[in-house]
Amino acid sequence: MIKDNLASVQARINKVNHTQVVTLIAVSKTKSASDVQQAIDAGQRHFGENYLQEALDKIAALENAKVCWHFIGPIQSNKTKQIAQNFDWVHSVDRLKIAKRLNDQRPDNKGKLNVLLQVNIDNEPTKSGVLPEEVDEVVTQIKSLDKLSLKGFMCIPNPDHSRISFTKMAEIGKKYPCLDALSMGMSHDLELAVQNGATFVRVGSDIFGQRD
Repeated sequence: MIKDNLASVQARINKVNHTQVVTLIAVSKTKSASDVQQAIDAGQRHFGENYLQEALDKIAALENAKVCWHFIGPIQSNKTKQIAQNFDWVHSVDRLKIAKRLNDQRPDNKGKLNVLLQVNIDNEPTKSGVLPEEVDEVVTQIKSLDKLSLKGFMCIPNPDHSRISFTKMAEIGKKYPCLDALSMGMSHDLELAVQNGATFVRVGSDIFGQRD
């Protein structure tokens, strides 16, 4: 089932007219290491996790698998050390304090940690992220951190108007041609996201089924 679902989601991505390379992140939160292994066996290499302890258990269980782990959930200050030590990408850097902690706690032997700046594109009080008008300043500050590699941006749009939100996010991204990663789009709106330049789409339920 997981193999077929991965193929189905990839086919949806391929149907959209786009020129950028789009990487599918299989969001495996609440799913077992055996489910992740099924996806690995089907050729999937990028996995997204929201909950740190659950993710660490899976990373340990699958330590010999050649996969790329993306942390995509909210980050509390007391979680930054283990995130910096165990992940390849962090999509949810939502404030400078978190970026600095990830930088300070990244092990020297790991190389730079790839990060995305989370933008609160719709200025919603219930969501994390820097506001669009704050992006310039925070980008400059994160770029000065020597153990982080700022690659681009992430957003979680208001589902009532995803198209407008994705368009706004794409416009911000165009201001920074050297930051070409854009993480946006999930099971229900990945086509819109890809149309607007997403290079990462984060898909969970359409691959693994509904969350446990």
